Amino acid sequence: MGRKKLNKLALALLWLAGSVASAQTGPALPVARKEFLKKLVAAAVERTHHLVRYDPAYVRIPYPGGDVPRDTGVCTDEVIRSYRALGIDLQKEVHEDMEQNFSAYPRKWWWLSSRTDTNIDHRRVPNLMVFLGRKGETLPITERAQDYSPGDIVTWDLGGSVLHIGIVVDQKSAASGRFLIVHNIGQGPKMEDVLFNWKITGHYRYFGPNH
Repeated sequence: MGRKKLNKLALALLWLAGSVASAQTGPALPVARKEFLKKLVAAAVERTHHLVRYDPAYVRIPYPGGDVPRDTGVCTDEVIRSYRALGIDLQKEVHEDMEQNFSAYPRKWWWLSSRTDTNIDHRRVPNLMVFLGRKGETLPITERAQDYSPGDIVTWDLGGSVLHIGIVVDQKSAASGRFLIVHNIGQGPKMEDVLFNWKITGHYRYFGPNH
């Protein structure tokens, strides 16, 4: 084979390798977005240092910036509190979008209500799924651990249509090599290797209202 053909073959192989890498990792994120995800991950990991009693009770809270008592909460509260540490109020963002696009959210009779409720709407996984799909990025649901990156938000069906939500962080399991998840499934905020423990129903990335 001549030198020219060898050079063309080498260039073709380099192009193919780059295409495969791009398909695996996706387009590079802007620096500002990388920094945002880094801060979100740090906020989520910090949540694991708090003692939180799992309590799904309906609680009246202020608006905006309202929160249930700091020593209580459910899975959605860990996502809400992580974003709030970055100055993003999901209570406000979800409420405003629901007010303008109520029909886009789960059927009103699911919650026995025909109007928005700032006390609870943002704390319901189905509502967060709709909001993240509308205002954030919807990412592929796959069985490949490398497709889930720190800062991604994942939702699951635990069975019987019981939904769950958590944040992918930048620490990996020594056993599986997968990124860990910060979530609260009943024992307070934990960082665990649970990405594929249940059926994944959603995969999102959200940078806030100004991105």
